[in-house]
Amino acid sequence: MQVPETFDYERASTVEDAIQRLTAHGDEARVIAGGHSLLPMMKLRLAVPEVLIDINDLPGLDHVRLDGDELAIGALVRHAAILDDPILGEHYPIFADAERKIADPLVRNRGTIGGSLCQADPAEDLSAVVTALKGSCVIQSANGRRTVPMREFHTGPWETAVGDAELLVEVRIPVRTSVGSSYHKVERRVGDWAVAAAGAFVQLDGDTIAAVGLGLSAVGAPDMTCPDAEQALVGGPASAEAFAEAARIVHDAVSPTADQRGPVDYKRHLAGELTRRALTDAARRARSGSDPVDSEEGNA
Repeated sequence: MQVPETFDYERASTVEDAIQRLTAHGDEARVIAGGHSLLPMMKLRLAVPEVLIDINDLPGLDHVRLDGDELAIGALVRHAAILDDPILGEHYPIFADAERKIADPLVRNRGTIGGSLCQADPAEDLSAVVTALKGSCVIQSANGRRTVPMREFHTGPWETAVGDAELLVEVRIPVRTSVGSSYHKVERRVGDWAVAAAGAFVQLDGDTIAAVGLGLSAVGAPDMTCPDAEQALVGGPASAEAFAEAARIVHDAVSPTADQRGPVDYKRHLAGELTRRALTDAARRARSGSDPVDSEEGNA
């Protein structure tokens, strides 16, 4: 039976208390909320923290609200709450698209958006969603708060811009009008990590693309996106031909790794095809405000 190394456990009561504890213990401490990524890594001895600081009781980090021209999502909002939230559903159904494909109810009931982003797994779904939406991350330390664009938040696989005595406290997403969004994923079995996934938002001015964002998971895309494909779309028509060209650009830009989930050529194909589907459905939602019928992604 695999068990973690011995560690101490502390429970923080406020954000400030958590930061003080992180400061006291230095880089030997890790925070825990849902724990569905950290605990398996500890059992495999891939993570060996000396202290776990439980942040589940921190007040003020479980909100989803409109704040001016942005959506504010607290770092402790659970996956299940994101799936059911009416504000997110109204503005960005991409969140529900992704959440329906994340793990299982047990994980969704306990896992948090903050934990997902801070895990910095290259195959993580919500990181691709927030990347597609061009969101930002609010990080708090003893010196105050700073905001880091999501596309700069991950500094490498399993590494983030969060320092040793800092805490991710909020995710912020710009509110847009005439916008649609969508997320498509291929997995080997229900709830698995992605073989490949793509998310997109499309903002329309008539039938012209005024703004667009792409998020790519599990395909070796730098910063989980493809700026060249985004730039090729802006100012042009929201057409099948334009989306096919963006898919071609993504196909050529990604650098997936062959593993038990598939060879490189298959993952490149998926990256392009899922990008095309995400853009197509996002544009459809932007035009009509209605959810498109889910496609058969197992046939990608």
